Amino acid sequence: MKEYKYKINGNTYTVGIGDIDNGIAQVEVNGTPYKVELEQKVASTVKITAPRPSAAPRTESGEKVITKAAPAATGGYAIKAPLPGVVLSLACKVGDTVKASDTVVLLEAMKMENAIHAGRDGKVASINVNQGDSVLEGTVLVTLE
Repeated sequence: MKEYKYKINGNTYTVGIGDIDNGIAQVEVNGTPYKVELEQKVASTVKITAPRPSAAPRTESGEKVITKAAPAATGGYAIKAPLPGVVLSLACKVGDTVKASDTVVLLEAMKMENAIHAGRDGKVASINVNQGDSVLEGTVLVTLE
């Protein structure tokens, strides 16, 4: 047992510290034994990792698959992507007649499927994307006559 002498407010104390087992120390102060529980410090580790940017998908030739927003079409009604995402499926073909509430494209964005509706009645004049394409916000997906 190690002994220490302390003077606190003019009083002298003889403190003996014995074995420490499972966070409990055997302590003796001026001949009186005590069991003292020691505070267990938990080492907290903070791991900070910077988010890693994901690579844009590429075709077999190595070109990026991301379709840029096309300039505004002079004729027809353009159905544009409301947010960036991936084209999951096309629900129409060129020449199909669609109603305003019909879904023409299914777009995955932020891990959610978004149904893109025609917005008005018309005939599909062109489809500017393919299934699996990544598109940016404002990209013309389908053009109606």
